[in-house]
Amino acid sequence: MHLSAAGPRIYLFDGLELDSARFELRRGGARVHVEPQVLSLLILLAENCERMVGKDEIIGQIWDGRIVSESAIAARIKAARKAIGDDGKAQRLIRTIHGKGFRFVGKVGVRGGAAAAAASVDVGPEGAPADATSPVHHNARDGRPSIAVLPFQLLGEPGAHAIVVDALPADIIMDLSRMPWLFVIARGSSFRFRDANIDPRTVGRELSVRYCLTGTIELANRAATVSVSLVDTCDGGTVWADRFRSELGELQQMRPEIEMRIVSALEAHIARNEVRLARARPATELDAWASFHLGLDHMYRFTQTDNARAARLFEHSLARDPYFSRAMGGLSFTHFQNAFLRFADDSDAEMELARIFAHRAVEADRLDPFAHFNAGRSLWLDGNLSESIDCFDRATSLSPSYAQGVYNRGLVRAMAGKAEEADRDLALALALSPLDPLAYAMVSSRALAHIQLGDFERAAEFGARAARMPGAHKHIELIAAFTAQLSGNRADARLWLAKAKAADPNLSAGTFFHGFPFARTRAREIIEQGLLELGL
Repeated sequence: MHLSAAGPRIYLFDGLELDSARFELRRGGARVHVEPQVLSLLILLAENCERMVGKDEIIGQIWDGRIVSESAIAARIKAARKAIGDDGKAQRLIRTIHGKGFRFVGKVGVRGGAAAAAASVDVGPEGAPADATSPVHHNARDGRPSIAVLPFQLLGEPGAHAIVVDALPADIIMDLSRMPWLFVIARGSSFRFRDANIDPRTVGRELSVRYCLTGTIELANRAATVSVSLVDTCDGGTVWADRFRSELGELQQMRPEIEMRIVSALEAHIARNEVRLARARPATELDAWASFHLGLDHMYRFTQTDNARAARLFEHSLARDPYFSRAMGGLSFTHFQNAFLRFADDSDAEMELARIFAHRAVEADRLDPFAHFNAGRSLWLDGNLSESIDCFDRATSLSPSYAQGVYNRGLVRAMAGKAEEADRDLALALALSPLDPLAYAMVSSRALAHIQLGDFERAAEFGARAARMPGAHKHIELIAAFTAQLSGNRADARLWLAKAKAADPNLSAGTFFHGFPFARTRAREIIEQGLLELGL
């Protein structure tokens, strides 16, 4: 986040107020709607009106140093000019220094320091006085959720394991920082808050973050208990909490696993809370990130109607940020679903769109695991299993706790005939994210792996369990049917087949292998036999 050394200020020019503390533009006291990234650009230019701001500096501050095109910068400058009543021809307020950068040339007055902060912070809704805990700013300026991970508190006698108190949250910060959708406060700032009694709302105000992760490590009776809480700094409410236990002597060895589970849980619960917050906002006020999170919520319901709604929300997100990698990935996912579940008549066209948007997402942000995840999915339906696995390897190397990337790699490995590697991946994915919206698919994929391992009974258990889970669709019910058939339980096989056929009367062995293009291995032969026995 970029703020001037003097702290929060209100910049006055051309009848407008640009308030860096409340992060808004006002005309005549009324808020002017401006996209967060454009507003960040305006503040950056106004703060530095005495000099030219170079393109590299703009990229560093507004895009966190990510690679962006000249057209992306031009689009934000154009939007910034429009918001303040300027244009590229007149350049009354923002002047282009060709080939170098831009300068704010309008006459700027400043209300700054403590006065501006008081005017911005101590006023509640409807202009009423607010209490001392009122939040100023919730998320990063570009709309991303934001979080501070505080140093953990040690309960018990310090000893050889006391180092974990700082090491574990530091590891969590490092892993969270790999997630491009999350704004993570650096350790140097968040570790200043060591007081066990610190109010998370204070942390939210001072660091301008929506979320705060706190934790304790209790050492007692040769056991270690790690307790963590994710808090919404706006109201102090707990969004998620959990405990992890181990033998005291195993704490250091368990630390990477505890860290991975915490990071995976944060990814899921922050996203869910962002959906809740976005639902409370008028549609006209949804920024790119809010639209994206709402889109995810519909995307993971796995119905044709919700898939279409998700696509519209991702398009809405891209309309606000044409270079938003995650929204492109979301559109790839929805087009994949159209092809995979035959929601659309032309599945080949849908797969081509899934590929196009996946590739655009990777080009927009090569460090985004979700982009590589969708690239891998678009390759899988074409039967390019080896290349697909490579994409999931890239996704999980960028974010080792990315449960969905681990799951998809396991599924494709199962289709490639690598059963043991597949089952390890799938078990890890479920451990990382037991409440994942794709958990049903992780369990069902274990059924496919256990067919290859020759354990039909265990395969049937996984198949039936998956088919009873939220989100399960016709392919999952069909897997439950043929695994039951292979295990000798024909009654359950017919029951699950009837459910699958009710969802799609045209379901066949051909449609199954269209969605799951197994390599020509013994596993495929066994599945074909099971489907044949079911009359498919």
